[in-house]
This record gives sequence, C-alpha cells and structure tokens, in this order.
Amino acid sequence: MKDVNQLINHFGLHVTEINSVPESYSSTVYELTLESDERVFLKIPYSKVKLQREYEVLRLLQDQLPIPSLLNYWEGDGENVGALLLSAVQGVPCTNTITEELAHDIGVCHGRLHNVPISLFDGSEAVERYEPSTFRAFIKEKFNSFCPYAKELLNPSVFEESVAYFKEAFDTLPSPDGPFFIHMDFRPGNILTQDQKVTGIIDFESARIGSTENDFTKVNRDLWMKDPKTKEAYIKGYETIRPMIDLTKILPFYRFYDAFCSVGWGGARGSKNHQRFIEENKEILMEYVNVKMQ
Repeated sequence: MKDVNQLINHFGLHVTEINSVPESYSSTVYELTLESDERVFLKIPYSKVKLQREYEVLRLLQDQLPIPSLLNYWEGDGENVGALLLSAVQGVPCTNTITEELAHDIGVCHGRLHNVPISLFDGSEAVERYEPSTFRAFIKEKFNSFCPYAKELLNPSVFEESVAYFKEAFDTLPSPDGPFFIHMDFRPGNILTQDQKVTGIIDFESARIGSTENDFTKVNRDLWMKDPKTKEAYIKGYETIRPMIDLTKILPFYRFYDAFCSVGWGGARGSKNHQRFIEENKEILMEYVNVKMQ
C-alpha cells in the first residue's frame, strides 16, 4: 500500500501540512494543506469496489447535491486500492448539538438526495441497483454475511435470539419503496454544516439505488433518539421535497439490523481495534433479545 507521501507525489501536490481525519471508519482520509493555503482531502477507500462506487457518485452528482468536487483520481494497481483527491467543502461535521432549524435543513437535504434522478446511473456498474423486489434480498444477504462474525462475539443466547428476531421482524415489514438513490451511511459525521445550514454531504462509498427505508437508520440512532425534538423538524424539512414513508415498523427493525451488522462488521475488520464500537452495538441488541450477556 502506498503511503500518504507517495500518493502526494503521485498527484503532484505541494503540501505544507498533513492531518488525519478522525471518525473515518472504513477508509483512510487525510486533510492536506497546499502551499497555496488551499485545503484538499486525500481518500483511500477500503476496497476497489468502494473506490469505484464513490468515484462514480461524485462524477455523476456534481450538479445535484452539495458534495465535494472530484479533483483527481487514481484507479490503483495490483498492490494498491487507489485514491481520490477531493475539494474541501465549507463547514464541519454536525456532531455537536443540533437545533431544530438545522434538523429541518438536514431533512430537506436528505429529501433532495432521495430525489436524485436514478436515470443518471444508467450504465453505471459501480453503483448497484436494487428494485423493491430485490432490495429485501440484499438486506437478508448482508445480515447472513455478518452472522459468522457476530456469532464469535455474542453470547450464544444473544446470537440465537437475534437471528430469531430478524426472521420474525423481517417478515412483518411493509412493502419497500423505490428504487431511489440512497446514501447508506447518512449520519451527522457525514453531514457538513455552517450557520445552521447543510453545506455538504460526504462519503458515498456505500451508496446504492434501492429503498429509502434503510437510509433513516443512523439519523434515528444519532439524531432523533438523542433529541426527539429534531425528528419532527427533520420530517417537516424532508416532506418539503417528498413524502416520508411510514417509519413505525421500519425504525425498530433497522435499529436492530444496524446493531447486529455493526457487531459483525467489527469482527470482520478486527475486534481488537473496534472493541468500543462492538460493545456499543451489543448494548443496542440487548434491547431486543431480553437476555443478559455473560
């Protein structure tokens, strides 16, 4: 794997300062200050699939949403995933207290994201497309793929109850909507804001075309459940763009699903390095399975 200095040389940059970007869980991201005082971001995705997906999204959506500009791109080689060179967007991740005014604007922005014409992705092989009839199969396949890793980290009773809960709740979900463009990691850390307005959305390496139902999971976890007042403002903002789906059964199911898959993800990526993240999601699972961890 090329280190950051090799990539800087590859892109022909004159850099005066290099800073790692925190809370970039999947990719490696650096903030670079150039000799001109311009800030840019160097992103090294976890895999070539994620690299190509984000490249396609950024290339196709420049005029649709407030997103970073794609300044340069390296497709990698046999030993290296590749890298993206991105412009800096004004604003900071909205990880602090979020006002109802800002929650409203986040809802507007999320509605705009879901309203992106999916015809823009016709011919793109990097951005997977799931019709309503196949989206739930994708969800089930993802759950099953994380089962072996989660099984190693969970109390046997918790694992068994989790699998049982998934099967029961999955079968009672309402019909999925779509297909629409979805972010798949729409959380405060990926939403840039300034002066109570959204200035940018980042991190499209997991984006898909599918049902919107999965795209409210992390907003619910990181925003609505921490401050319930933001939910009404958010939904009002969202509905200025498009109708909101019925979230009654969707939110509980996907809160469970996200927690289980997060435990499995932590195991797949190395539980030693993701122990805190794993434990946080184990606690969420306990809300559903009603058994004590040993």
